[in-house]
Amino acid sequence: MTPLMFKDAFWGTDFTSRDGYDALLLRLKDGRQMCKDVEELIKMRALAEERYGRDLMMIAHKAKGLTEIGTLRTSFDELKAHIESIGNFHIHLSDVLQEEIRRIDLFQEKQKGQRKNFEAILDKVMKMKSSCYKKTMESKIHCKHRCREVVEAEKQAEKMSAAASSTPKLIEKAYQKIQRCRRIAAESEDLYLGNIVQLEAARQDWVETHQSSCEVFQQLETDRISFLRCALWDHCNHFSMQCVKDDEIYEEVRKVLEKCDIITDNNYFIQMKGTSSSPPEPVMFQNHHSQWDSSRGSLSNLSSAGRSAASERLSIIQGALGSNVTVNDDVPPYSDSTRPSTGSSLNGVTIQPSSSRESVSTGDSYWVVYKYIAQNEDELSVSRGEVVQLMEQGEDGWWKVVKDGEVGLVPGNYLSFDPPLTHTHTGIEGL
Repeated sequence: MTPLMFKDAFWGTDFTSRDGYDALLLRLKDGRQMCKDVEELIKMRALAEERYGRDLMMIAHKAKGLTEIGTLRTSFDELKAHIESIGNFHIHLSDVLQEEIRRIDLFQEKQKGQRKNFEAILDKVMKMKSSCYKKTMESKIHCKHRCREVVEAEKQAEKMSAAASSTPKLIEKAYQKIQRCRRIAAESEDLYLGNIVQLEAARQDWVETHQSSCEVFQQLETDRISFLRCALWDHCNHFSMQCVKDDEIYEEVRKVLEKCDIITDNNYFIQMKGTSSSPPEPVMFQNHHSQWDSSRGSLSNLSSAGRSAASERLSIIQGALGSNVTVNDDVPPYSDSTRPSTGSSLNGVTIQPSSSRESVSTGDSYWVVYKYIAQNEDELSVSRGEVVQLMEQGEDGWWKVVKDGEVGLVPGNYLSFDPPLTHTHTGIEGL
């Protein structure tokens, strides 16, 4: 399935619209609420497991059976010990769930910091764009009024020249008024052109910042969905160890989780809430000077140098409006390389595409976060929690590492700079 991109679907419907930006902020807010809901679910289950475990241990201690002898006494004592062991297991499971809650808190804090930084930058750019837009519209209206005053002054001078009762002094004053109105109109036109240039610069900055923010927001959503999916998967693995019946119930949940797909979620959100596939058109310059210039007839005497300067400024802004913004979007968030000899499945688990990593160097040490059993002679079996040293990073996603003197290939996305959690995973490994 082809992934859709936030930066291509959340533009405003007009120049000052915030529809696309507000839709993204609402999605991020809903994502934060989902993290809190998952955290609350695990927290309540941890309290229930702790209470249940302590109740079982109390039952085992209170059930005496001291008057019985022989094999029945032995069987009864064994039952009490078994109940106490189950109680200890549930208390331990409560501690594991508390650790999961701490992981969710750390993840939310990390995402909050990244989100706040980009929200602040984008808000600042949007305020600048709105301010320039308001200033440009005001200068446009002012320029339009000044041009209209020139036309009215020229018409008045024509009428005065045609009137027999007009004196040369009155006619001279009328023409002086025309010159004064033309000078004011030229100044207002210069201000209008300057504001247009500033507005276009602010618009270009906003477009680039909006695209960058959309890429960050989409990556945050991708990380959040992936994190919560793994958290729910681990949650099911913890409780599937209790009994066969519980395992059957959680198997149904796993089937639902197997259908959870990052691209499907993002695409569905874009299709349902997308506002526009392209940014708004730039505000074009309207030459009001031509209106009064065409109506002045033989009395119009604008400076040719002024018209030449206005044409030159118009060419500059048209060149600025025609500029394109290039965004580097050729770096995918995942690499989907797999080894031809082993297919796309390792130990019965499909290898997920590895997220983009920080730069690595030969000789770095990595933690093994997922168990892997070698399937070829040149591969190396590793277990969760072991530390290996990188010898070579393959472009196909397989890394050559050394462990206790043994050298072999392992999947690169099974390794991490950070140590894995200490609790035990059961069921399907590697998720």
